[in-house]
Amino acid sequence: MRDSFGSKFGLILATAGSAVGLGNVWRFPFMTGQNGGAAFIIIYIIFILLLGIPGMVCEFIVGRHAASNAARAYGRLSRGKPWKHVGILGIVCSTIILGFYSVVAGWCLQYLYASIVGNIVGDADYVKSYFEEFSSSVFRPIVWGIGFILMTHLVIVRGIRRGIERFSKMMMPTLFVLLLVLVVASCMLPGAMKGVEFLLNPDFSKVDNHVILAALGQAFFSLSLGTACLCTYASYFSRSTNLLRSAVQIAVIDTCVAILAGMMIFPAAFSVGINPDSGPSLIFITLPNVFQQAFASMPAVGYITSIVFYALLSLAALTSTISMHEIGTAFFHEEMNQPRSKATWVITVIASAICVVSSLSVGAVPELQFFGMNVMDCFDKLTAQIMLPAGGFLTCVYIGWYASRQVVYDEFTNESTVNRSFFKFFIFSVRYICPVFILLIFLDQLGLL
Repeated sequence: MRDSFGSKFGLILATAGSAVGLGNVWRFPFMTGQNGGAAFIIIYIIFILLLGIPGMVCEFIVGRHAASNAARAYGRLSRGKPWKHVGILGIVCSTIILGFYSVVAGWCLQYLYASIVGNIVGDADYVKSYFEEFSSSVFRPIVWGIGFILMTHLVIVRGIRRGIERFSKMMMPTLFVLLLVLVVASCMLPGAMKGVEFLLNPDFSKVDNHVILAALGQAFFSLSLGTACLCTYASYFSRSTNLLRSAVQIAVIDTCVAILAGMMIFPAAFSVGINPDSGPSLIFITLPNVFQQAFASMPAVGYITSIVFYALLSLAALTSTISMHEIGTAFFHEEMNQPRSKATWVITVIASAICVVSSLSVGAVPELQFFGMNVMDCFDKLTAQIMLPAGGFLTCVYIGWYASRQVVYDEFTNESTVNRSFFKFFIFSVRYICPVFILLIFLDQLGLL
């Protein structure tokens, strides 16, 4: 008998965990602060309603109806037609992301360890040189990256209820507690309220086409659309699960985490007069320096804050890698008729190989390049600029134009047992709004807008 989620609570936490990741911490707060504060958040929420939630429901419909891995799900819903390749695209994309994402996740583990033993205490130049020395070494980043994949492996191999659901019930509440602790600590610093005002004060004068496209892209990428993750998780949903309500709850959790991350970062940064950066430099160079300066008079508090922060990052990364691993594992388990333990090892080995090459390309062996980019950047651009938009676009087009309207209606309304009020808007959105929005994201990612 196929495994499934045992409770609505576990289902929501696990699926929300797939969306909550490092991007909530290093991308959303920076974009919000630099693009109009609350004005950006308002635009982002509008796009969540118009694109994010309908896009999630599309994948939920495909996955729950077929109750199988992504490749079989798209094939079953389309009666074996070429649409099954949309599922295969998602499986390949998620496995690539798992590999190079684990490099950065491994950095989080290294910094958690370094925080515990006190290795990243020093001035700004020392913190910067520490990161450069660590990330450019041959073995340490690889060991931590593969170690992170193995941590993910230990969850996946236990299955849905005993693995993903059980650990999500522990990890997601822990993540929220750690985040709230850091928000409170940050907001209690002198001058912290200026950071809160900077983040949440709406400045519509900054809103232009670039800001609108940035909010649109964030709404798409933040919810794991196009990776087949939502489709795979939905295949473990019960028939009584309200798909629209679940999508809304997951979007709310993801957005709250992102906003809270901003309320953790900006008050502390403003307290010590440091302008937060974006990307890896924010969490591995800028924030260690911020924590040290902000809590200079209370070194014990600064020490604990650093540990809590990198524990938070590691948990956020783990909830994401678990979902990405499960997509490929389900495929090999069901399509290749492999025992789950063996299928899990297949993805672990493939992801580890991608992790090794990616790590070396940004560190010890920068000569590892494709098209003038290091391997890790190449994988990032391939997935973010092409594969994810393609997967999301094709899914919306299929549900909106090609799938049986009766099947879509029955899944959306649980065979007329839940509210049908939003069905017409949902169909209109996935037919006309979502494809256009995803096309804009695709063109913007390629620098054509």
